[in-house]
Amino acid sequence: MIYMETERLILRDYQEKDFEQYYRLKADPKTMYYLQDIQLFTKEEAYADFQMVLDDMEKPDRKFYFMHIERKDLHEQIGSAGYTVIDDTPVGKFVHAGYFIYPEFWGKGYTTEAFKRVLQFAFQENNVYRVSTGCLAENAGSERVMQKCGLIKEAEHIDYEWHDGKIKTRLEYRMLKREWRQTT
Repeated sequence: MIYMETERLILRDYQEKDFEQYYRLKADPKTMYYLQDIQLFTKEEAYADFQMVLDDMEKPDRKFYFMHIERKDLHEQIGSAGYTVIDDTPVGKFVHAGYFIYPEFWGKGYTTEAFKRVLQFAFQENNVYRVSTGCLAENAGSERVMQKCGLIKEAEHIDYEWHDGKIKTRLEYRMLKREWRQTT
């Protein structure tokens, strides 16, 4: 089981006891506004999704590394951060990363703190070679997290994604293992 700490946070693998918190987080419309493709709406679909995550943790070729994030002081869930393995190459894993945090915790540095720890785990402990991620251009807070963590902007896709009834621009960021080493 993966267990990591930062100054204010605990990041760890999900456990059976976390189902209600997992469901509440992934069903919250404000938290999942920019991630509507993975938002959950019923307990049944949430349970199937959660069980897939738990089952994947047992596999030797694990794909999902999204962590439960909680505050150390209150042991209160604030969100989730991590990545999905897209490919496992001879030079290391290629992953797509992300994070989703309850709105009441936005703007307090928690997301940056958690994501920096996820990157450290990825590059130091999990043989990740390339992290890629992105956000809609209007999601300035998410882009700022990527910038604070040292990711490099690779692309701006103009009028790229249909979201909430509008066509929107998407930004793509990346970090390679050698680039991460330069930031530490």
